[in-house]
Amino acid sequence: MPKRLIYLDNAATTAVRPEVLEVMLPFLGKDSFGNPSSAHRFGRAARAAVEGARRAIGAALGAEPNQVIFTSGGTEGDNLAVIGAALASRDRGGPLTHLGGEDILLAVNASGIVEAGALEQALARGVGLVSVMWVNNEVGVIEPIARLAARCAEADVAFHSDAVQALGKVPVSFKDAGCNLMTFSGHKIGAPKGIGALVVRDRRTVEAIVHGGGQQFGLRPGTENVPGIVGFGKAVELAVAEQAALATRLTTLRDTLERRVLAVVPDAVINAWQSERAPHVSNISIPGTDSEAMLMHLDLAGIACSSGSACSTGAVEPSHVLTAMGVPRDLGVAALRFSFGKDSTLEDVESVSAALPRIVEKVRSLSTVLHR
Repeated sequence: MPKRLIYLDNAATTAVRPEVLEVMLPFLGKDSFGNPSSAHRFGRAARAAVEGARRAIGAALGAEPNQVIFTSGGTEGDNLAVIGAALASRDRGGPLTHLGGEDILLAVNASGIVEAGALEQALARGVGLVSVMWVNNEVGVIEPIARLAARCAEADVAFHSDAVQALGKVPVSFKDAGCNLMTFSGHKIGAPKGIGALVVRDRRTVEAIVHGGGQQFGLRPGTENVPGIVGFGKAVELAVAEQAALATRLTTLRDTLERRVLAVVPDAVINAWQSERAPHVSNISIPGTDSEAMLMHLDLAGIACSSGSACSTGAVEPSHVLTAMGVPRDLGVAALRFSFGKDSTLEDVESVSAALPRIVEKVRSLSTVLHR
């Protein structure tokens, strides 16, 4: 009998939810395939579906429907926000120039929180945009977005937040957060890959970075991905409606995993444990190992998780996130990320904690042999 596979990499991607697939299917068939820009009945039906999803997303996220700009996902949304704001700033005589200017990385403290002094220094240098991830994808740290946005508003500087990992895990309101721009991605919440949105408070804040047709107010031209948009709309509604209950359940799973890992691997380190964290992410360093070897052995055991390290020219390098937080290199290269989703169970946690001691022992022994 094949072993039960355990998926704890939900921060990377999630399965398409049945409810989402159900609403998408009509727009993948021969009856509702119209181009939303067409004036005939096929096009009108597609346009109605797109606008219905836009209204649903706006209502769920505390935004006006015309503030929702559909994109291909989080990466495009972030690019439109940051580069588009740079172009708009240039046209207003701001400090950023066409595809140029200066990038300033805001320092974080040991808890992963943006340092107030770093923000003040950046604002004093006349930046055109400040961008801060709401929930960090590697360690789950929640940034004080409303406070950062308010400070930027005082300085008359646009503020953007990548809320890809926040949606469905913590309460998210575009209106209450005070952001000018906010990015979302569908495949993190049970929608398909290739669909997301940038919510734009004032369209004068950004300029298009892709040019062509006049769709979506000219900010993101191109024929809309109707099935993806419809599915994304449904996924956002479900994620927001279920957020509180899911957060409670995932917090229990995360905390249980961390307790059990520490029980079986006493020298393990929970990264960002002292911070306010989203409920679905746990980042754990296991001294004496490296994450790539751990991931391989976990995968062989039927357990899927991830790491923030990067393998370059045969050498494992620590995550830039952990490095910025001051985590020592030996712990940075030994970090694993376990991320939970709606289908995660206590049985998953039990299986990981049961398999871990043997895997840690094997990886540590191999590491000792290799470094003799």
